[in-house]
Amino acid sequence: MPLITSAGVGSGLDLESIIKASIDAENIPKMQAFVKKEESLKVELSALGEVKSAISKLNDTVKKLADPDNFGKRVANITQPSSGDIISVTPTSDISVGNFDIAVKQLAQGSRAVSADNAFASIDDVVSATGGTLTFGAGTDNNFTLDVTAGMTLGELRDAINASDSNFGVTANIVNTGTTAGSKLVLTSNVTGDGNRLTVTNDNAELDAVSIGTTGGMTIDPTEDARNAIITVDGLEVQSDTNTFKDAVQDMTIKALAKSAGNDTDGYDTASLNVDYDRESVNTLIDEFISNYNNLIGNIGFQTRIGKPLNGDSSMRTLSDQLITTLSTTLTDAGPFETIFDIGLGVDNDGYLEKSSLVRSLNDAMDSNYDDIGTAFAGENGVAKQLETLLDNYASSSGLIKDREDGLNSRISDLEDDVENHEYRMASLEERLRKQYAGLDVLIAQMQQTQSYLGAQLANLPGFTKSK
Repeated sequence: MPLITSAGVGSGLDLESIIKASIDAENIPKMQAFVKKEESLKVELSALGEVKSAISKLNDTVKKLADPDNFGKRVANITQPSSGDIISVTPTSDISVGNFDIAVKQLAQGSRAVSADNAFASIDDVVSATGGTLTFGAGTDNNFTLDVTAGMTLGELRDAINASDSNFGVTANIVNTGTTAGSKLVLTSNVTGDGNRLTVTNDNAELDAVSIGTTGGMTIDPTEDARNAIITVDGLEVQSDTNTFKDAVQDMTIKALAKSAGNDTDGYDTASLNVDYDRESVNTLIDEFISNYNNLIGNIGFQTRIGKPLNGDSSMRTLSDQLITTLSTTLTDAGPFETIFDIGLGVDNDGYLEKSSLVRSLNDAMDSNYDDIGTAFAGENGVAKQLETLLDNYASSSGLIKDREDGLNSRISDLEDDVENHEYRMASLEERLRKQYAGLDVLIAQMQQTQSYLGAQLANLPGFTKSK
């Protein structure tokens, strides 16, 4: 607080130092106590924040462990033939584990139509002098019409087909053969599967050359007709109108990427497919759980050591005890597992969670009772479900730690009010002292003036001799 440096001017006394010393004697111990208390509250608040953060991090992992879907994942391991990749596979969590040999006998394709030799000499040839309408189709659900204007050239027809907003998937190209065959219009349909052959009809005979099935019109070679994809699964033939086979093996999607090497006579190269439980993702999730659990235990231990802000805090001791109690929950419907310590987990002497093989290893448990591991964590009475409830009680927006934080923040706010009130009292004390010392300053100044006056008068009296 600012001090007005004017006290003592009249008397010559160092009244400013006296006022400052008087205020400091009252102010400094109190302010030091305020600072110490605020630091203590903020350190405690920070310690709670560290513990809360560790709880939230563990709870994020626990929520994943409480989701049965995370234990139902399957992984497809494919050994492709030496000739190259022929399939990709996406299993669902419902598929049974197993082994399959898969070959691709034929890929699905759409139609490819080519105009006749000498139908057009170049892309500038006129398709129709009077114009008309072309109707394109492929199967029962795909069709569109195109208006051909009078005098439209072959190149303009190509561009109009490709630019049509209603085009369902027909691509037009022109191949300039450089021979007497001239320029050829090539139409390719992306609609695959048997029965989806490309059709092009017209309403004007002038357009026969760019139609299919007309005299002198476009033709589709048998090898370039629309057809199904064909695969074999363990020797059983399966067909699809696209290269994607959904549920050819129940609950699995197989995509044909390339035709297998070989033939019907000598046999086709196969890809070996092994569908298994996604043990790696479960192992990773359990490792994450162990790491975040131990992080929380270590954090509690650190913050409750002697000299630390949460030393002796009963809520932290309670949380530690509840964590161990919850881990030790007796499981139901989890096969041979009575607690999660039966699936390859354990707790060391310091309370830290670890993978253990005292009863059986986690991998052994997966080998013998994989589904029961999911029940142990994510079942109705599973450990993860109970841990989730426990941790929510502490770390949620209405949890115990939030209540503690709100209480500490309220005390810090009250302390700030106390500091303001104290500063007001110190300002009042300074004002009162200045008034008191101002009076003293005036009185002493007057006495000094009187002394000087009397001394001068006495010095002028007859017979008065000033001492030397």
